[in-house]
Amino acid sequence: MKNYINIIIGLAVVLFMMTSCEKYLDILPDNTATLDNAFAMRSEAKKYLFTCYSYMPKSGNIDDDPAMQGGDEIWRILYRRNGFTDMARGLQNKVSPIGDKWDALYKGLRDCHIFLDNIGKVPDMLDVEKKQWIAEVKFLIAYYHFYLVKMYGPVPLVKENLPIDASPDQVQVSRDPVDSCFNYIVQLLDEAAPDLQLVPQDPQQENGRITQPVAAAFKAEVLTYAASPLFNGNTDEAGLKNADGTQLFNQTFSKAKWDSAAAACKKAIGICESAGMKLYDYQDRNGSNYNQYHLSDTILRQLTIRNSMCEKWNSGIIWANTQSFASVQGIALPMMDVSRTENHVPRGELSPPLKIAEMFYTRHGVPIDEDKEWNYSGRHKLRTAEEGDALYIHRGYTTASLNFDREPRFYADLGFDGSVWYGQGRYDDSSPSDLFYVQAKFGQIDALQFDRGSITGYFIKKFIHFENVVEAGTTYSIHNYPWPLMRLSGLYLLYAEALNESEGPGPEVYRYLNLVRQQAGLPSVQSAWDEYAINPDEYKTQNGLRKIIHRERMIELAFEGQRFWDLRRWKEAAQTLNAPIQGWDGQQKEAEDYYRIVTVFNQTFGSKDYFWPIVDREITANRNLVQNLGW
Repeated sequence: MKNYINIIIGLAVVLFMMTSCEKYLDILPDNTATLDNAFAMRSEAKKYLFTCYSYMPKSGNIDDDPAMQGGDEIWRILYRRNGFTDMARGLQNKVSPIGDKWDALYKGLRDCHIFLDNIGKVPDMLDVEKKQWIAEVKFLIAYYHFYLVKMYGPVPLVKENLPIDASPDQVQVSRDPVDSCFNYIVQLLDEAAPDLQLVPQDPQQENGRITQPVAAAFKAEVLTYAASPLFNGNTDEAGLKNADGTQLFNQTFSKAKWDSAAAACKKAIGICESAGMKLYDYQDRNGSNYNQYHLSDTILRQLTIRNSMCEKWNSGIIWANTQSFASVQGIALPMMDVSRTENHVPRGELSPPLKIAEMFYTRHGVPIDEDKEWNYSGRHKLRTAEEGDALYIHRGYTTASLNFDREPRFYADLGFDGSVWYGQGRYDDSSPSDLFYVQAKFGQIDALQFDRGSITGYFIKKFIHFENVVEAGTTYSIHNYPWPLMRLSGLYLLYAEALNESEGPGPEVYRYLNLVRQQAGLPSVQSAWDEYAINPDEYKTQNGLRKIIHRERMIELAFEGQRFWDLRRWKEAAQTLNAPIQGWDGQQKEAEDYYRIVTVFNQTFGSKDYFWPIVDREITANRNLVQNLGW
């Protein structure tokens, strides 16, 4: 009977107290994997603490993070396809779900509870440090539950490990209603917050550990998700019920959830700013006017935007994932340097579709189809770069009109045929003709080929730290950084969103929206719309401002893994992800032919795709576990 119970536990991935930890086997001395040894002294308990952290999903990793290639933001040549490219192509399944994390995250929850059950035994620790570690692990339990909720919707909550002699009935757990899931996550964060540090005492050793700003900003994110349409009165999920009839999604919209989210965002901003956080500015690098290359204002703005993501532990980073470094840099960077051979690292394979390029504002800070002075109907026509364009587009180069007169984030985040790519060993912007630039037509150095190149004609510049160096020969040196999970600009936009939903347009909403725009080198939303917009009153209504805030998040946090989840929580994925993936014709040599729109893939998204299917074997093993709708 005990063997039967253990099989069922393994299949259902229900957590229970065990006498060993598989990941911990590799770090225990003498291969003695017992809990007595694991918590015999502080040094060993600290290893177990880091084991709890080790279950963090690898954000920004194209093979582990669905937000990288599982949506519509980044496309890739078929030769390089992985599971998430198949997911983006509508090939998700319930037998072996693409990107499934059910087993891994429930195992992480089990190990976290083992830690909580045993940390009190460690003799050589002060109580204050035990409380801090307990708080960190409670946060991780909250985080792993939240990730499960984002993926699967309502899930079975794990508030303690089941005993080794659990009965079959105890193992047959049901899913908890989604509101219960959010409430438990918030409860854990509230319990953890008082015992966390405001800032790491030893940043060299502790950056990436959980602090009060991290917990506060994460709570704001959790409550914003709980208030969003996917989880707040989602009548499309009315049919999802447990076997006993328990409704798993609330069916009535609650404005109070937006009120709570707005309050949590405001509090988190205060905590972050009290810890010394502020929006990043390149000129403040290392504490004072860091302009060793004597750069123009144009390039300084570019570096402020680019390095707000890839300058590690800068003033605008709330939390970065030390389990995941920006390994995408080598495959995102195009070749550019004609002295290099085909066998070198840069490959330029991560390709934003045309609709992502069109998403960014004009230089006036409004959408391209909203700017009354920008030629939207002629955006696909050819135009040649002149002297005044030289720090954005190589002088004399012919490219699409779409690439001219755009906002600074367009040029900081994207590369394209003819675009200047500042850095990588060339820093003298007083001579723009000497700077790297992309050449992506057929036969050129960055052209689309069988095993590399951009399938759409656009490249991701945002990932690439400008101090990475492209060298002639066989090396490409990378300035690495942990993947940012939460940035202050993202928190500001969450606050603007929640406050608009709670109270409607007002000075406080505009203030935080405009702080982000100011960092990006744009005028305020009021002045931009008043002066340049076809519909100048859009920002004055709740619906209009909601549209603006959503777009601002898409632009500001482009390629950081937010769009994938935001489209889902807003319930906008069914509209946005049913549009074709398009780009330029990379098989052509001449500009007239290259700048023709081609369809790379006709993407589809159904209502069932808002959540992952629970793997079939779990449903078979546990009669109380119901499958998500449509699967």
